[in-house]
Amino acid sequence: MKNKIQINKEVPEGWDLLPFGEMAELVKDGYKPTGSDDLAYIGLEHINQQSLSLNSIGHSTQVESNKFFFRNGDILFGKLRPYFRKVYRPRFDGVCSTDIWVVRAKENIDQGFLFYLMANQDFVDLASSGSSGTRMPRADWDYLKDLLQLKPDYDEQRSIGKILSDIDEKIELNQQMIKTLEAIAQALFKRWFVDLEFPGYQSVKFKNGLPENWREGKLADICDIIMGQSPPGETYNESGEGIPFYQGNRDFGYRFPTPRVFCSAPTRFAESGDVLISVRAPVGALNIAHEKCCIGRGLAALRMRQYSNGFLLYFLLLQSDLWSRYNSEGTVFGCLNKSEFAKIDIIIPADEMLRKFDALIVSIEENIRCCEYQNRRLMQIRDSLLPKLMCGYLRVKGG
Repeated sequence: MKNKIQINKEVPEGWDLLPFGEMAELVKDGYKPTGSDDLAYIGLEHINQQSLSLNSIGHSTQVESNKFFFRNGDILFGKLRPYFRKVYRPRFDGVCSTDIWVVRAKENIDQGFLFYLMANQDFVDLASSGSSGTRMPRADWDYLKDLLQLKPDYDEQRSIGKILSDIDEKIELNQQMIKTLEAIAQALFKRWFVDLEFPGYQSVKFKNGLPENWREGKLADICDIIMGQSPPGETYNESGEGIPFYQGNRDFGYRFPTPRVFCSAPTRFAESGDVLISVRAPVGALNIAHEKCCIGRGLAALRMRQYSNGFLLYFLLLQSDLWSRYNSEGTVFGCLNKSEFAKIDIIIPADEMLRKFDALIVSIEENIRCCEYQNRRLMQIRDSLLPKLMCGYLRVKGG
């Protein structure tokens, strides 16, 4: 048995030091896919880096290998390459990848407090330092369980957990608002440009299946295509120096990419409102740049020429099945280059119709951006408070 390792921590008044393994229980409740039951599934790909949030939820019908069950309120900690800080606390039951730990608090430990202890960068750094494997390092529970952690009394644990969870609840509400607003805009787009029930459609003449003044064209007819180019590796950093640098769809969140790497000598730029699209398998993943950023060779930026609203182009691409042929099994296409992008066939609505739609959804786009900016600020506040609360630098009253 390993000896317990003493961590050099100053113990605040009224707090204790306790081995992590006496605070947390690792749950391994196995699940074998049946192909018939449809449960929520969370893999590492569904958990955003750093933000303690999900970008999507999968289904158990789509998995083949054994998984773990989790319950509402359990802590999910990505043990593969733990430095990515993929930590989440679901509010539903489901199954998850075996590369994710399912963790529950032991007696006299508040589950919310334990979640933020494990989400704290100090704990993530410890998990990374004790990882085994070089190319695909995995956190080692046997290493972590013997490390001493600071433990407030139960009432103060609950207070710490509530302060931080209140911030996360507001972030989640904003995320739901973004989804609702986007669903409204998508429904409008579909009605106008897919179902062709745009204002005044009853009196419009059709020719060859298209409304008059609509035409067949190429993607390059309506937007500029900026292919990414990765800057020198020595210019990357995680300290925030320079501008955000996105390398591929692994940087994508639900709607906007999440900065994790910055670049001090950017090469290719995307501007706020550009549609970002992955050009390497899987081709066609979409996000929208919310600020000026550098894009690497796994991405391209598409910029509308005549209209301010990047969401218009985003919805056009989102509704399309253009990308299926690039991602199908056995395809010769593994990526998209600029010439292939330019040749993609699209239907181009009349300019007047595009202007009307652009004006209609501009307020929706502004509200979506407002929620996104607020969430980024809330995450900064949470991640600033978290280590101070966990070390007792900031004290809160229990109860």
